[in-house]
Amino acid sequence: MEAKSGDSLTKIALITGVTGQDGTYLSKLLLDKGYVVHGIQRASSSTRTESKNESIKNINYHFHFCDMTDYSKIIRILQEALPDEIYNLAAQSNVQTSFDRPEYTAEINALGTLRLLEAIRTLGLEKKTKFFQASTGELFGNSLETPQNENTPFNPLNPYAVSKLYAFWICVNYREAYDMFVCNGILFNHESPIRPDNFVTRKVTKAVVKIKEGLQDKLYLGNLNAKRDWGFAGDYVEAMWLMLQKDQPDDYVIATGETHSVKDLVEFAFREVGIDIEWEGKGLDKKGRNASTGEILIEVDLQFYRPIESSLFVGDPSKAKEKLGWVPRTNFYELVKMMVKNDLEFAKY
Repeated sequence: MEAKSGDSLTKIALITGVTGQDGTYLSKLLLDKGYVVHGIQRASSSTRTESKNESIKNINYHFHFCDMTDYSKIIRILQEALPDEIYNLAAQSNVQTSFDRPEYTAEINALGTLRLLEAIRTLGLEKKTKFFQASTGELFGNSLETPQNENTPFNPLNPYAVSKLYAFWICVNYREAYDMFVCNGILFNHESPIRPDNFVTRKVTKAVVKIKEGLQDKLYLGNLNAKRDWGFAGDYVEAMWLMLQKDQPDDYVIATGETHSVKDLVEFAFREVGIDIEWEGKGLDKKGRNASTGEILIEVDLQFYRPIESSLFVGDPSKAKEKLGWVPRTNFYELVKMMVKNDLEFAKY
């Protein structure tokens, strides 16, 4: 059933992980399109991004506390909302944390997805509710094929990716077994000024600003040669919405098609605050110096290396461009500028 808004019918969306980076951008997008939005946040999660989410002030925004392990509460929320669209963004999404907490990662990412799908089926919403699953480019691991597309074999190399692999295939299974409208968005790295601090992009931009302001001496990083396909989260949530507007469900790679190294990220972020970096040494002995002063600002630390490192991620978004009409509008350099500018402004207060 759709809620009535004046004389028109209004779509209802349910977003899990609504106060995270993607949930914040997606809830604004949907509210701007006239949706009624129900958002789910786990009771124990940080509220840092919630303060950035202006959507919570909107009369059409309804907030729920629920852990993705609580099936009975999930059922009750779906019964109340009767959503036309569900966007499952809830996840333990940090790769390093997944090595430290593999069981918790699987419980939320894999079984949490299953609980949502089963709740739709239990409530008889198979023909009403469209489902989006936030999948990940980490599924590809050290793929022999570059760039990676929807037909590239999966090779997950960490507990996070393995948990997301289960979620991907259970979505395909429910789509085929129960004729449900279920889409996987295979999302490559996407960042923003509200990215949590435990992700390398935000770690770098915050450290660069602190070093510029004299609040931090050095930036310690792991594999500087690791390459990623980095896009802007605000662009990627548009692709999520477009998938659920199609007549038939399908799976799509969402990426920029370009790759940059952590070293590139560091150099450009420092350049944004007027510091050029010169490099010396190799491997664990590699260091980055301020080209003007000779001061060492970047060092490599073994503790930030992953047990297994995926060396190169770059997605092929051709299918999304052709069938969804989606193209990323924000390039890597604009993204880094945006993040550094935000951290500079935040440092003033």
